[in-house]
Amino acid sequence: MKKNTAIIVIAAAIVTTFQPGAFGQTNRVVQIPQYPWESTLSAGLTLTEGNSDTVLTTASLKTHKKTPENEYMFGADGAYGKDNDVVNNNSLHGVAQYNHLFSDRFFGYLNMEGLHDGIADLKYRLTIGPGVGYYFLKGTNTTLAGEVGPSLITQQLGGVDTTYATFRLAERFEHKMNGGARIWEKAEFLPQVDKLQNFLVNTEVGAEAALTKTFSLQVVLQDNFVDQPAAGRKRNDLKLVSGVVYKF
Repeated sequence: MKKNTAIIVIAAAIVTTFQPGAFGQTNRVVQIPQYPWESTLSAGLTLTEGNSDTVLTTASLKTHKKTPENEYMFGADGAYGKDNDVVNNNSLHGVAQYNHLFSDRFFGYLNMEGLHDGIADLKYRLTIGPGVGYYFLKGTNTTLAGEVGPSLITQQLGGVDTTYATFRLAERFEHKMNGGARIWEKAEFLPQVDKLQNFLVNTEVGAEAALTKTFSLQVVLQDNFVDQPAAGRKRNDLKLVSGVVYKF
């Protein structure tokens, strides 16, 4: 009986010894890293009255999420304007991109983009294609990435439906400064594979200054160049947009 009691006491001591916290260690709660969506909503309004009666409204919604392995980016923006009751701006644009990182800097992507521009006589233009990219700079405050890959464009321009293959070359840069300010720039070049003289160039340059943690002021310069526009339309469309941004 005494022997059995001794065995039980020894077994209990061994179990107690190897329990968490036995050697002064405390139980720790492992926190799973969170990667939230970061979103912005911006709006702008310009009015004039007198010798000229004009109105221009702009709005955009952007959201993105980044994890160690994947990046998701979505955006939509639109503009509508009149000059003496004549529509001089009527556009709607959307873009979505998914990146999968194979390493800290190298990634594959799928890009999709849609555009309607009534003034340019573009009923729709849809662009979709995969590719690869590389972060030449990837710091906490500064990023610079290049992207390359094939794409397919289908559109109705000037009442004519066309579909063709293109090659996409793109780059994007962003730098965040102290106080919540930031600047960015991006550009893409899309030449038609079997007709290189037909190409698109889209560029954007922007600056943002924080007013509070959730509100900021933003100025964006956008340029869209179409080498072969609709009949009677110009090849280049330049737009300067300013507005208030809400972050959530």
